[in-house]
Amino acid sequence: MTHPDFTILYVDNPPASTEFYRALLGAEPVEASPTFSLFVLQNGMKLGLWSRHTVEPKASVTGGGGELAFRVENDARVDEIFADWKAKGIDMLQQPAGMEFGYTFTAADPDNHRLRVYAFAG
Repeated sequence: MTHPDFTILYVDNPPASTEFYRALLGAEPVEASPTFSLFVLQNGMKLGLWSRHTVEPKASVTGGGGELAFRVENDARVDEIFADWKAKGIDMLQQPAGMEFGYTFTAADPDNHRLRVYAFAG
């Protein structure tokens, strides 16, 4: 069986989204054009940013329908990242809070894709 290893987000402005994710991830894209950018992260995950205006077949939905989730080691790290992202002006959708699965907060990228940072409970 094959397993997914590549997430593509449909974005309004790939160059602007590339700059956002470059700063957020602390990584450089391995490919960047006016309509598409690709990040290959240290854990092997690939993140693509594709223009919603040029993707084929046309996409019927854009941001907000899912989440990119970032697992961190503990609650203190969740709070650190929250403070860092907030200071950078990233749109915060949810303050750090305890939930059934652990401690978390949610932010949004410029296209309203949700970004969840969490530490598992226990």
